Amino acid sequence: MQRDTLETVIEDLRAGRVPALTVEDFPAFSEEATAGDPHIGPETLATIAATLTAADIPTFERALRAVDEGDLAWLGFKVVYDSAAAVGNVDNEVTKKYGDVGSADGESLVFFCNDAKEIVASRELSPRDIFQAKDVTRGPSMHNDQFDGLTWASEPLFGKVRVWLLGASDAAVEVAQLADHVGFKVIAVDYDPAFLNAERFPNAERIMLHGGSFDELANMPARPDDYVCVLTRGHMFDPEGCIWALQNDAHYVGMMGCAGKNSTVHDLVVAAGITEADWDRVKRPIGLKFGAKTPAELAIAIVGELVDVRYRQRYSEEARHRHEKSLGRD
Repeated sequence: MQRDTLETVIEDLRAGRVPALTVEDFPAFSEEATAGDPHIGPETLATIAATLTAADIPTFERALRAVDEGDLAWLGFKVVYDSAAAVGNVDNEVTKKYGDVGSADGESLVFFCNDAKEIVASRELSPRDIFQAKDVTRGPSMHNDQFDGLTWASEPLFGKVRVWLLGASDAAVEVAQLADHVGFKVIAVDYDPAFLNAERFPNAERIMLHGGSFDELANMPARPDDYVCVLTRGHMFDPEGCIWALQNDAHYVGMMGCAGKNSTVHDLVVAAGITEADWDRVKRPIGLKFGAKTPAELAIAIVGELVDVRYRQRYSEEARHRHEKSLGRD
């Protein structure tokens, strides 16, 4: 989320104006994100904006501070479409009990929540609201529509992880679609427009190299928090991809290929001055292991691994420990 968006909302509320909330700033309410949901959509933003008052300023101020501090935090939205149902619905016979009260007051609410479970809101939340507020901002959000009368949405206050796809292979096409779907910023790189084009990579930033090679990679900086997937067609430029990713100290580097091919790439990469320690950082073969063979299956394996790496990188040690324990790998 942009810092100036939060500043503008705060200024409007201080001046007694109804802030203009747009899907550009809050894409969780876009037509694409809410397709098929009868209770939330772009028009919901205007309804929410009309409920905001000066009492909500601390919520947005806390969000602004989170942006400045790089906190793992979200703005959350409790969207009530049937007040009586929202208040009257209580826990069912299957889920954990959170008391005999449904939604706290049957009114929509904007709130702040971060990985440390700090919640800031203009009004008190019920125990069940608190559970759902935490769930929508960091979990699988399976409970958004668990109860009648209300639903939940959230916007992250931190940027997307950038994933570089080096090579416009068929596997990269599938990875690009799935990685975009789960919230990564995808950058696809190749030198051949027959493979790197809008039809194959409609949602990715596309960088076209020149000269029929990946030599121009050297002129493009990556960031230390970027992820790099080396997926060049025919593995022809895998060495150049690995060298570039390691020289830029990318957080994650993965390369597709068999052991024999990887041995050849190893020799070429080390000959270029990369240390053995850095070479060992390359995940090879890339992706989780579950028998994936086709490009689509490989994409599931690769993006599954990217999601796991992102989770390990972003969440607090306490949150990671809880999750690792639940996965049986602590």
